[in-house]
Amino acid sequence: MVALIIFWLMVALIAYTYVGFPLLLLLRGWLWRRPYATSDATPKISMIIAAYNEEDVIGEKLDNILGLDYPSDLLEVIVASDGSDDRTNEIVASYAGKGVKLLALPRAGKASALNQAVAIATGDLLVFSDANSMYDRNALRALVRPFGDPQVGGVAGNQVYLKKNQHASSAGEHGYWNLDRLLKQAEDRAGNTISATGAIYAIRRSLFQPVPEGVTDDFVTSTRVIAQGYRLVFAADAIAYEPVAASSGREFGRKVRIMTRGLRAVIVMRELLNPLRYGFYAVQLFSHKVLRRLLVFAFIALFISNLFLLSHGVFYQITMVAQVMFYACALVGLFLGHTRLGRLKLFSYPFFIAMVYLAALMATINILRGRTITSWQPQRQETYPASHQPTA
Repeated sequence: MVALIIFWLMVALIAYTYVGFPLLLLLRGWLWRRPYATSDATPKISMIIAAYNEEDVIGEKLDNILGLDYPSDLLEVIVASDGSDDRTNEIVASYAGKGVKLLALPRAGKASALNQAVAIATGDLLVFSDANSMYDRNALRALVRPFGDPQVGGVAGNQVYLKKNQHASSAGEHGYWNLDRLLKQAEDRAGNTISATGAIYAIRRSLFQPVPEGVTDDFVTSTRVIAQGYRLVFAADAIAYEPVAASSGREFGRKVRIMTRGLRAVIVMRELLNPLRYGFYAVQLFSHKVLRRLLVFAFIALFISNLFLLSHGVFYQITMVAQVMFYACALVGLFLGHTRLGRLKLFSYPFFIAMVYLAALMATINILRGRTITSWQPQRQETYPASHQPTA
């Protein structure tokens, strides 16, 4: 009886997370629209790029930013080099005549680099970006347009992964981000998108608060906008292109670090989980950032409870076979991920889901053990010619 209750509770939990919650978001975005004003004004922008040993991409990044459709006299670019010991500082310094500021810092972590960069920023709006994210030519104009509404305090841009060097996890990553983009648009229509991605987002300078160590800086910085009573909206036409990790193994390590810092960030911003104060946003945050990441325990409980129900009829035997087949497909994606067979959705999607939840399990263990990840070492695998406009 206990196994039966656990089995169906886990089914309901998984169904809510993957079907019920997205449908709720889409329905709410359709029924309760909260439009916001836009403006084509061009306020002064300070673009902040934290960098550590980015010699392979920083030149292309700066060429990309300086070539965007935005008034050059209203665009301040600050590169906070966090103790780089390659040619990053030398390359950035060569752009001084084009208005790029180098902030050469001792190695102290990304949060410290961002805080010190913001301290010298002079723009009305702060735009945060990664060194390997290349912007669409009109990205900045699209990103600042929603600030025409005084209630908008932050704007999340649209991160698009390039379809290059495909492997099983990257194929699954594309599918995940396509769904995530759809949900962000629904969230935006009805109130607030949950958070921003570090590749491209902007907030009002007056709303910035120092980033603490050991958290995902984009999550904390963007959600603090909501905590201060402003809206965080999503600009689908503010596009940043970014390559996926070069290998599934590298992607797994990245996800463990991101989820560990992400869970700690939710703990830091736990006030936003109060529905009495933040309404439906608290439901969004819990469902998307907490429940989805802890769903690994539901999958484990579902599998174990199903084992105890094999004698209860054909239905539970079929569900057991289905679970085994799912994980078998994930293993095919793991071992054949760089082949045409392994990149098929039949194998790449189960592999990506399994990898994400294994990373979530490791991240949860890190949190329970009190492990804080403060260091960062980006691992880049692609560069872009300066004249190249990335395409998805």
